[in-house]
Amino acid sequence: MKTRITELLGIRHPIIQGGMHYVGLAELASAVSNAGGLGVLTGLTQKTPELLSREIARCKDMTDKPFGVNLTFLPTFAAPPYSEYISAIASGGVKIVETAGRSPEAYMLAFKAADIKIIHKCTSVRHALKAQKIGCDAVSVDGFECGGHPGEDDVPNFILLPRAADELRIPFVASGGMADGRSLVAAMALGAEGINMGTRFVATQEAPVHPKVKQAIVAASELDTRLIMRALRNTERVIRNAGVERILAIEQKMGHALKIEDILDEVAGVYPRVMQQGEVDAGAWSCGMVAGLIDDVPSCHELISRIMAQADQIIRGRLIGLTC
Repeated sequence: MKTRITELLGIRHPIIQGGMHYVGLAELASAVSNAGGLGVLTGLTQKTPELLSREIARCKDMTDKPFGVNLTFLPTFAAPPYSEYISAIASGGVKIVETAGRSPEAYMLAFKAADIKIIHKCTSVRHALKAQKIGCDAVSVDGFECGGHPGEDDVPNFILLPRAADELRIPFVASGGMADGRSLVAAMALGAEGINMGTRFVATQEAPVHPKVKQAIVAASELDTRLIMRALRNTERVIRNAGVERILAIEQKMGHALKIEDILDEVAGVYPRVMQQGEVDAGAWSCGMVAGLIDDVPSCHELISRIMAQADQIIRGRLIGLTC
């Protein structure tokens, strides 16, 4: 399948693995790229730019296909040395970066100087238009269904994607609720040039996370996610667990007086405990509503192959047959 995204990124299939904390390591990114999609390393999972350089080198040893690096610009207590991370990406020969969080505008000259293609994650049309204006090559449009941070507008993809198609000139991919060939065909019908999957790729054989994490996703339904930090205007969709129930209880008690310090123990430093040690109830970790569509743990090759086969069957076997 050839789309503007496959042409832009030099990949076979219009499927991108989104950046995920303590998940986007070389094992997963290389497997996705080897299967014809775009694998993505999560930059800030690596605590220093030097460690990111090593992870890039590790990934290059595992694939000769294109892969990207996610770099998230979020407010933190101590801002990472973003310029040094960008230098590590450029020095490593990576030509694709997925940016997220705040606008990457301050770093666009550095990206462009290194001939790096930028895909910015957006949760609204207005932010997507800003990304287009500052020179991003593509955007990932994240609907309200997505795991992680869905923004504050609460617009689901059935509305958000065609709105993006109406407004944007640059290509975009759909993120949030993407799991199979049905997702891909629907996203394309709504104007996207491909799909970005996060939660679905966590539940794969190559994802370097504890088996209990994969089991939790497979066991979850579409009703098993919760929204936290709404009062802080930093909404995050996470899987329901004991830690999240503790957060929700604190949020209900504090109301609009909630401060990040009130729930810090349940959200800070949780990912290593969850992803590496399998403490799935330790606190909040991102998961999309798409968990309700996930019932197995295939290899990345098997997953991508069946997505493309199902998409082809839907287009050729069902949709064409409906035309008069």
